[in-house]
Amino acid sequence: MEILYQDKRILVCIKPFGVLATDEAGGLPSLVRAALGDPAACVRTVHRLDRVAGGVTVLARSREAARRLGIRVQSRTFRKAYFAVVEGIPPESGTMRDLLARDRQTRRTFVTDTPGRDVREAVLDYRTLQTHDGFSLVHILLHTGRTHQIRAQFSSRGFPLAGDIKYGGQPIRPGEIALWSYALEFPHPQTDETVCFTAPPPDTFPWNLFAADAAL
Repeated sequence: MEILYQDKRILVCIKPFGVLATDEAGGLPSLVRAALGDPAACVRTVHRLDRVAGGVTVLARSREAARRLGIRVQSRTFRKAYFAVVEGIPPESGTMRDLLARDRQTRRTFVTDTPGRDVREAVLDYRTLQTHDGFSLVHILLHTGRTHQIRAQFSSRGFPLAGDIKYGGQPIRPGEIALWSYALEFPHPQTDETVCFTAPPPDTFPWNLFAADAAL
């Protein structure tokens, strides 16, 4: 478990691919407690990151910190930036704005034109940073945090994420897709000072198709 920062209120770490963000056996909080050597440590999930994705995430170290960070997430003062490798070559940059619905039976999110009770607006901005051998490295700034939002929005336009077989991509490794939480920026729950944490994606396929500084 790679811990980037910790104090009495928050802990920032790298969530490994294939690990649930929720607090259950084998989930990220339990792995963090093991890394801290304290099975009773207060470690609370603040925001979700798909099991098959990896990267920077923050956990709360107290009930009050979790409450305050939750408010930041809901009020969209919690900035989340991602890198993804997609199949195909998207336009150079743009905004994706869609209505998303969720099929609970297949556990898939899909773009729809029909408003409804459980239909939510989803918005993200992206830039295509580099292309190679039919793949593209894209930078994504997420404005809403819908379930499988990035995966569904890119797939709906013909650019599924590498490894994302649920949304039409070709497999890379079991339990892993090319989606990486690169940066988190948010007001610290105790001081209100804006803090930012970043980490580059791993040097493995398909990330290693691109120049090391392409994502910076």
